[in-house]
Parts: sequence; C-alpha cells; structure tokens
Amino acid sequence: MLIYQIALSLIPGIGDINAKRLVAYCGGVEAVFTERKRALLKIPGIGEATVNSLVNHNVFPRAEKEMEFIEKYSIRHFFFLDEGYPIRLKQCVDSPLMLYYKGNTGLNQKYIISVVGTRRATDYGKRICHDLIDGLATLGILVISGLAYGIDTVAHKSALDSGLSTIAVLGHGLDRIYPQLNRPLAGRIVNQGGLLTEFLSESNPDRENFPRRNRIVAGIADAIIVIEAGIKGGALITAEIANSYNRDVFAVPGRIGDEFSEGCNNLIRTNRAALVQSAADIKYIMNWDINPEVLTSPQRELFIQLSNEEEKIVSTLRQHGESGIDALCRETQLIPSKLASALLNLEFEGIVKCMPGKVFRLL
Repeated sequence: MLIYQIALSLIPGIGDINAKRLVAYCGGVEAVFTERKRALLKIPGIGEATVNSLVNHNVFPRAEKEMEFIEKYSIRHFFFLDEGYPIRLKQCVDSPLMLYYKGNTGLNQKYIISVVGTRRATDYGKRICHDLIDGLATLGILVISGLAYGIDTVAHKSALDSGLSTIAVLGHGLDRIYPQLNRPLAGRIVNQGGLLTEFLSESNPDRENFPRRNRIVAGIADAIIVIEAGIKGGALITAEIANSYNRDVFAVPGRIGDEFSEGCNNLIRTNRAALVQSAADIKYIMNWDINPEVLTSPQRELFIQLSNEEEKIVSTLRQHGESGIDALCRETQLIPSKLASALLNLEFEGIVKCMPGKVFRLL
C-alpha cells in the first residue's frame, strides 16, 4: 500500500487536491492505478492531461527507493487517510497527500501553536518570543515553526528550554538540514519533538518549497503567532494562509516605522490578526485558561429535548471526545446543511463548543 501512496504523490501535474479526489472516486489509492482511462476521465475535475500523466507514469522505481530510505532511517509516514495524520491539517483542502516524520511527539496534541517571524530577529523580538512560549508552558502546548534563522530558531529553542515539545516543518527532505548551522538544534528537536516534511529524500531546500512548507505550518496548529515581520515575506504568507484556513492569527505590535514591525502592525490594523502582548492574551482569546471540567454540566441535557440529528452528534462526541466537521459528517451520516444547523442549536443550548479549527466537543 505504501508504494502506491508514495507513487501517487510523485505523478507530475496531479497535486494534492486532485490526488485526494482520485482516491475518493476510485475507492482507494491502489485502485487509482488500476482504474480504466475511460472511468478516470469521468471524475469531476480530472482532465485528460491529468489522466495521461497517471496512465503514462514511471514513478514506482523512485517510490521503491524512498521506501528503502524510510525503512533504513525509521521514518514515520502518514497518508492523508491514516489515523496518525494531523487532524487539523486534514481539514485543509490542499493539505499534503503524504507526510514524512522523524520524531517522538504526536501530531495531534490538545494545544498547538505555530510561531513565525523574520529571519533577522531583534533582541525585542527574541525576548517576546521566549516570554510568550514560556508563559504557555503550563498548558503543555506543542510549538511548531520552520527551523529558519531568527524567530523560528528562537521559538524552537524557547520551547525546548521550557520543557515543551516542538516540531520543525522543513522545506526539503529528511536526509538534510537547512540551514546547516541549525543541525545541532535539529538534533535536539528530534529528541523532544520532531522534524516533519512532505518532501522526499534528496529534495533540496529550493525557494519554491517554502510557500508549500508554510501551509503546513499554518494548517497544523490552532493558532499562529507572528513575531516581527517586514511588510513582505514568508511570515505574512503563513498568516494569510492561516486566515484562509480559519485559524486564529496573533501579531505582536511594534514601533511605528520599525522595519521588522511593519508586517505585524499592518496585520493588526487590517483586522487580519489579533494584537497580542502576553501569553495571557492568547489563553483568554483561545479560551485556553478555563478548565473544561469546571464548565461541564452533565445534567443540562436532561432538560433539553434533542432532535435525532442532535442525538447523533452528541453520541459521536461522547465516543470520540472531539471531532471536526468532516469527521462528524462521516460518523453521523448527516448532510452538511443539517449537521451545521444541529451544531448551531447545540451551541445555543450550551451542549457543545466550537474549538479552534472548527473542532467541536461536549461541554
């Protein structure tokens, strides 16, 4: 099965969205490679060029080579349908088909934040980054960043120093580290978190890889914190992607006219990010400083007559603890419009709560 999963990600011109569409219509990843051309052409959104790429491919030798690398270095791999695949990232339409991971921390922690910012961090930015992460340490958060110079490096080091797990999302394969100076830091991260990428071994840190890397940084977390950013750059790209994913975005304000505060100040001014000055701000806005057990009211449901749809949702959430929209659709077999209406009623009644990333849980 793994060889077909890797092979599908290698076929030129298909992309993550169409690859998932093919798997859904064909009934499985292996079936994609055995389906007849005539049937493939009937799949919505799949054109003749895509089908020709699929039919005329020669990707299995490269897929076999990657499997050898995975086995040799004990790399964990996640297909987008696998249980261990990041649930928050799975909610993003363009999430990677495959992920490769070297580390010991799960990718579905209760609280996850991504930290991004300039590569030329000032002392102010470094101090704020450390203080924010240290202030969130009591929650046991998982810290995500990109292993770049500057704020990324400070975020990883601050998490490690605070006893937190941290994951570095890479823009290249797991057979190399970029930048080279962060190789010792990457070694620490593997022992107290992990290295995550969608790129196969032998993939170089090419310029075009990093916007793709940024969508993982944005989608895998509950919230993104921008600490020092110019008016253009990767940090702002990540913030824009996070907004498109309906993630909470926070920005640390800076002095007017400061080169490395222009991006943050503009995000705040245009209502694309919430102003944050301390960890307490993040806890309050994310509702992370309230003990869920204190809010639980088991008898509240006894006085409320639930509809069939609402009972299905409540039963599913009791079983799984919390679930995203897609998972609830599958488990309850409700069409999206009825599911949305029932969830809204349950929120009004104080029975369920919508968490960051459109994840729901019982109160």
